[in-house]
Amino acid sequence: MDKLVEIIAKLSLEIGRMEESAKEQFNFNELTLTQMNYLETINNLHNPNLTELAAEMNLTKPTVKVAIDKLIEKDFIYRVKSDDDRRSAHLHLTVKGKVINHMHDFAHKQMAELIAGKLDQTEVKLMEMLFEKVFQKS
Repeated sequence: MDKLVEIIAKLSLEIGRMEESAKEQFNFNELTLTQMNYLETINNLHNPNLTELAAEMNLTKPTVKVAIDKLIEKDFIYRVKSDDDRRSAHLHLTVKGKVINHMHDFAHKQMAELIAGKLDQTEVKLMEMLFEKVFQKS
């Protein structure tokens, strides 16, 4: 188990480095990695409302609202009132938010290429299968 903890720590550090490098390369140093994760989650959920986003991120609605307000202030996302329920609003990425999300995807792709470059095809498939199993929702 200690070896697994060590490997996860190294992986986390390397992903963080690649994301920071991508932020610098795309000149988006004003965002934190947490804020980038919000943008990624909003994109993956295809314009969620606040409740859906909080549930997906396993955070409270007040915590998410504070983060969302900051991202709106920085012009990375905007709210659109729901056609079905005018009390609810859906979150959308601005063009600036989409660029950031693309940059974040670029960092993930770099990490995948680093891993795939050191493993053969069978090892990559096995790793994909194992990660899918680990992160499968119950």
